[in-house]
Amino acid sequence: MQLHIRSQNINLPPHLEEFAQNKLGKLDRYLPNITDLSLELSRKNAKRGADLTIAQITLRHSRGAILRAEERISGDDQEAVKKAVNAACDKMFRQIQRFKGKVKDRRRRSGKPAERFIATQEELDIAEEVPHYEEIAEEYNAAYDETADEIVRRKALDLSPMSEQEAIEQMELLGHKFFMFLNDQTGNVNVVYIRDGGGYGVLLPANG
Repeated sequence: MQLHIRSQNINLPPHLEEFAQNKLGKLDRYLPNITDLSLELSRKNAKRGADLTIAQITLRHSRGAILRAEERISGDDQEAVKKAVNAACDKMFRQIQRFKGKVKDRRRRSGKPAERFIATQEELDIAEEVPHYEEIAEEYNAAYDETADEIVRRKALDLSPMSEQEAIEQMELLGHKFFMFLNDQTGNVNVVYIRDGGGYGVLLPANG
């Protein structure tokens, strides 16, 4: 398993980096066959109120599944960094629970789940039980300060070819309401999403 830690607008002293490495290094005890694990730490300057410390963990599994967890903690000191890392790890444990097949209710509604997004019996046999952390992430209840028409983030996505069913499974794993992917049949960029009225929808280019 490769472990990467990156920081932006945050001074990360050696003892904090070691803290983060120790926290993330334990994840493969609960989910075997992790190929890559990355932590991105950043700080967001709030226009009103305290600044935010943001921790985002991205886990890549050997069969192509991607799990992602992000937490935002109010504060800009070293304690805020620790809380953000702990909270993101707590959320990642819940993502791992989904991957290990503990949460399947929504998947059953969409038919047989894609095998690449569910842990094998061998992985379940050797994995430790996911712990429950008492320290829960602080709720970020403050309203966004940015104006409604302001673009606050741009993100480049590495799109993987997959079927619509696999895209639905990946969306459910991430806990998102939509997911962008490369359709393995057409080669076009598509978006699957959860419809308000139930079921799923697919957005695709008109010329696709």
